[in-house]
Amino acid sequence: MHYNSGDTAWVLVSAALVLFMTPGLALFYGGMVRRKNVLAMAMQNFAVMAVVSLLWVWVTYSLAFGPDLGGAGLIGTLHFAGLGHLHQPVPGYTGARTQTIPPVVFVVFQMMFAIITPALLTGSSADRVKFGAFLVFVVAWSVLVYAPIAHWVFSPQGWLSKMGTEDFAGGMVVEINAGVAGAALALVSGRRRGWPHTSMRPHNMPLTVLGGGILWFGWFGFNAGSALSAGKAGLAFVNTNTATAAALLAWLGVEKLRTGKPTTLGAVSGAIAGAVAITPACGFVNTFGATVIGLLAGSCASFAVSLKFRVGVDDSLDVLAIHGVAGLIGTLMVGFFGTAASLGRNGLFYGGSGGLLGDQALGCLCVGLYSFVVTAGIAYAIKQTIGLRVSDDEEYVGLDLSLHEETAYDFESLSGQRTLDHGSF
Repeated sequence: MHYNSGDTAWVLVSAALVLFMTPGLALFYGGMVRRKNVLAMAMQNFAVMAVVSLLWVWVTYSLAFGPDLGGAGLIGTLHFAGLGHLHQPVPGYTGARTQTIPPVVFVVFQMMFAIITPALLTGSSADRVKFGAFLVFVVAWSVLVYAPIAHWVFSPQGWLSKMGTEDFAGGMVVEINAGVAGAALALVSGRRRGWPHTSMRPHNMPLTVLGGGILWFGWFGFNAGSALSAGKAGLAFVNTNTATAAALLAWLGVEKLRTGKPTTLGAVSGAIAGAVAITPACGFVNTFGATVIGLLAGSCASFAVSLKFRVGVDDSLDVLAIHGVAGLIGTLMVGFFGTAASLGRNGLFYGGSGGLLGDQALGCLCVGLYSFVVTAGIAYAIKQTIGLRVSDDEEYVGLDLSLHEETAYDFESLSGQRTLDHGSF
């Protein structure tokens, strides 16, 4: 089989960019938590990189992209477990979808998606989950939630893919999945001590801005790399940047109207919401569609962050609002703004029928429902056995000291004496 060296090089670079997003996420989230929990946040994200990397090559890649089990499009077999049979093409990628990269390069690229998706959940349960319990959760969640959903949507043999659902780079598999799963994890783990009455403002906004910038940078690999071809990557690349920029400005506009003051946190959050929303659509829409999707995502996600206070679910860093809501917007908008002049089918605004929008809506519903129910079940099982969250005393002291015996900032050397960070910041 002939492989294109340019496509291979582009996908490998894109894989590295996507992996870089997870340390960027650690910084993004780390700046938003209180200073007594910043290292615990980094620890969880880095540990996910290790756990999922091993799990992917030994089990979950095969479940996601292996030959379909029974022909129902629900899960793959263990045919590629341990990366066996890698000389064989990835099942289902035939005809116009025939890959021009070696299968092992596809394995590496998809691994990075499998890593960052559970890493996103660290934001929903921040400040209160035990480190060991979280690692057990990641293993179970990767096998029982991520792998099946990736097979449904990303594998050409998956039932949603065969139905016609379009998800260019993970609006359903990564964003809606993570947003809904994050809400389930937050619900089962319970509220942080003092929430919502105690101030829990971000402790280091420059850290969050740096992390957000790394995520914006890495998203070009995330989205444009999903074309699996250097020649087809340009559209996804420019649409990603366009929607991200539009959403940033839309979020700031909403903040200005609501409070009179645009914030730095709002700017970074808006950018992430825009990148999330364009993820499922970046290869299927034109520049106009990308701009509208960005504006909608920034505006709607800005309003959605207040929902957790109304429903009483302590989604610490707004994973549901920024990833779930924005991912839903972007996925559904493919049904309106998709155009065959790009890489997909025509949506309603370009002469298409309502079939594409229906496919998108069904995909969102099934992925969201499955993710919520199974995630809640996994979290509840862990809670009832080994325990899911730290004790009240450990939470009060902070996870950095209580779980890892470390602090992010050396105040002792400045004051000349030992201090314990018991405050809310």
